[in-house]
Amino acid sequence: MTNPKAVASLLQIAPFISLLLLAIFPYPILSTKSFQAFDFLQQLDGCHKGQKVESIHELKQYLRKFGYFDVYYNHTEHEHNNGFDDDLESGIKTYQLNYHLKATGKLDAQTVKQMRMPRCGVPDIVNGKTSMRSGKKKHTNGGNSSSLHSVSLYSFFQGSPRWQDSKSHLTYQFSSTIPVTDLKTLKTVSKRAFARWAEVSHFKFSEATDEAADIVIGFYSGDHGDGSSFDGPGGTLAHSFSPTDGRLHFDAEENWSTNPKQDMMDIETVAVHEIGHLLGLEHSSEPKAIMYPIILFGSQKRKLHGDDVQGIQALYGHIA
Repeated sequence: MTNPKAVASLLQIAPFISLLLLAIFPYPILSTKSFQAFDFLQQLDGCHKGQKVESIHELKQYLRKFGYFDVYYNHTEHEHNNGFDDDLESGIKTYQLNYHLKATGKLDAQTVKQMRMPRCGVPDIVNGKTSMRSGKKKHTNGGNSSSLHSVSLYSFFQGSPRWQDSKSHLTYQFSSTIPVTDLKTLKTVSKRAFARWAEVSHFKFSEATDEAADIVIGFYSGDHGDGSSFDGPGGTLAHSFSPTDGRLHFDAEENWSTNPKQDMMDIETVAVHEIGHLLGLEHSSEPKAIMYPIILFGSQKRKLHGDDVQGIQALYGHIA
């Protein structure tokens, strides 16, 4: 039989326990799901053309989501079967080229490992027109080909959309459907992330007061009405839109942190990446660049790489 006094005592101390847990775990996982969004890829290790394997249809959907079927493959009725066909092989080869893997068209262990990593939700290839490897070669000494200095691997969205030159002061505000972290922390992180891009461009950023903002930042879960659903823990971390849309969305089901441990995602790293998209940069195939699509748990990568700087200055011009 339940002791009424014991129940009353527990009810009295419950608020204090909640506060203690919030102090210890300030950035909780909102989802109780234990799976990782891309775990289905594990069972496809070693698959190649001609095979029919369960979950191949999920791989096709993965590649379409990130743009690899828009180039070779527009027959959606085939996307839902489990046959490993020529079009799938071509899409995998393009993926392997973008990520500096051996372009075999087979799902070898390295390709599966790469595909399973958490990443930005913005496609690597948009409408079959853009590519991560579309950067220009950089030459010195008047463009003499014998003085090749480096290769830039940044890229732009289709049509190279950008903010107008007269729109160099961008404002931002916060609007979430799901609370994940306290607003003060989110504001601090965002201010630092915007400052990275301000240092190498003509842009200035400030939080909006009363007026409508150019950029709106928030946390969302699953299908949230923008045509790009989130998929739960460990999959697509966030996405944003090309100029001048201004939306930046984080997946609320990730385990966000400002000081990430092994199973946590650094929110500032992802914010710097997504702001690059808001300004007009697409993905880079330079692994050290901020605009590289893969972002690892437990890591911090907050500083811009030379490839990022070259990209933003190619789009908007060098700063004095």
